Amino acid sequence: MRIAVFSDVQGNLPAMQAAVAHIEAWAPDLVLMNGDLVNRGPSSLQCVNLFSRLQQEAGWIALRGNHEDFILRCAREPPRSAIDAELRRFADWTRIQLGDRLRALEPWPDHLSLQGPNDSWVHVTHGTLAGNRDGISWKVPDERLPEKLLSGVDLFVTAHTHKPMQRWFRGVQILNVGSVGSPFDGDPRASYGQLEWLRGRWQARVVRLEYDRAQSARDFRDSGFHEQTGPLGRILFEEWRRAELMMRHWAARYRTPVLSGEISLQRSVREFLSACA
Repeated sequence: MRIAVFSDVQGNLPAMQAAVAHIEAWAPDLVLMNGDLVNRGPSSLQCVNLFSRLQQEAGWIALRGNHEDFILRCAREPPRSAIDAELRRFADWTRIQLGDRLRALEPWPDHLSLQGPNDSWVHVTHGTLAGNRDGISWKVPDERLPEKLLSGVDLFVTAHTHKPMQRWFRGVQILNVGSVGSPFDGDPRASYGQLEWLRGRWQARVVRLEYDRAQSARDFRDSGFHEQTGPLGRILFEEWRRAELMMRHWAARYRTPVLSGEISLQRSVREFLSACA
């Protein structure tokens, strides 16, 4: 039995197309998209349309990530203030881009448990049992893992951190499949997970793929992303370009001063990117 799991496409169509082609060539029995198909990138609508076709034609399954939740919340709730509108401007840009296709995200579940051969169990979720904004990386100590993992499974598959990882805990194999569209481990190649039942147990591995990054850069430019997503869009683009986490570091330093009016959002982003140069 073969299962492919990919995550965090985040509106990067060329990266998704490369992952889809590689997955189809591998010919798994099941394909799961483990959340964050949309937002942060320039081509969320095209990615949703491509995935919808794969759902209909090949039975691919979608799980919801924190960015699907965020976009759906933006559709339900108007900004609380002018600064809130600026902070979520990139997400509202994605929401407008998706239009009526936003409804396709609503029925996606948060978790999926699969029974495999020999009564084995695989659990797949974008984050952990603590929520879809909670991830597992090498930095998470073992004593924190029980609150994050589902007991009684052989393989726990997660994403969210944009950093591929494999580790074991009390007999449970943990696989973080990383990110198709925006890795944060310094390697700009797309990543996804391959699960295969071999010799009486689940074998898990991460595959890294080259894709047309020049086309992705053109998509950022031609879609209006740079002009229409606000100051935070500049950080999102730099995260993609550098393949490293940056938004969390901006938030730790500047979010509170921006919300309190001590510094403008535009100036905070300018200072932050200057310091990162």
